[in-house]
Amino acid sequence: MILDTQTTEVAPEAPQSPPKSRLSPKTILSIAALIVFTVLITWRARVLETTLQRENEEPALIGQTAPVFSATTLDGRTVSLADFHGQKKVVVSFWASWCGPCRLEMPTLTEFYKKNHTTSSDFEFLAVSIDEDTKDATDFATAQNLIFPVLLDPKQKVANAYDVEGIPTMFIIDKDGKVIYGHYGYDAAMQFQLARELGIEVGSAVGSKEKTPREGATE
Repeated sequence: MILDTQTTEVAPEAPQSPPKSRLSPKTILSIAALIVFTVLITWRARVLETTLQRENEEPALIGQTAPVFSATTLDGRTVSLADFHGQKKVVVSFWASWCGPCRLEMPTLTEFYKKNHTTSSDFEFLAVSIDEDTKDATDFATAQNLIFPVLLDPKQKVANAYDVEGIPTMFIIDKDGKVIYGHYGYDAAMQFQLARELGIEVGSAVGSKEKTPREGATE
């Protein structure tokens, strides 16, 4: 009897890949939040850079005839730029309640207006709000006690006519309807600029608080 000595080779088992790990929903959310944060920071940096560049630019409207506009005030009146032609210079300030720099500018404008404006003054302020919700503009104006006319421009028709791409933006228009001054962004020296352009003596327009006698001093 002949024995079969041939052996059968058994193929080794193929190595198995380790199971793929799946990201947890919490990890996915964290990664998504990081991506959004990175995009937001990059966008804000670019906006800030653009804003700083524009602050150093001179608005193209300077020396040009100011676009004529009409808008409704908070108390329902209609005010037109043409109403002031030949009578008063007009300071037009574009702002919004959600704008941080505007919150710095408005108290300064209010202070200047209180100190220098009377019914016989040859200038007027028009604060043009680009808030989409007029209630936001009303609430802000009430809280800040804005005493000059506040105009509503929710669809930004006036702002677009003046090529306003960022706020605050200010223009000063002379009695002939020509733009004689313009500035993008908040200007810490605004009161001095206003006094100069409106023909008001700087010392009296900006002035410091009145000095009071020291306690116990004799005359």
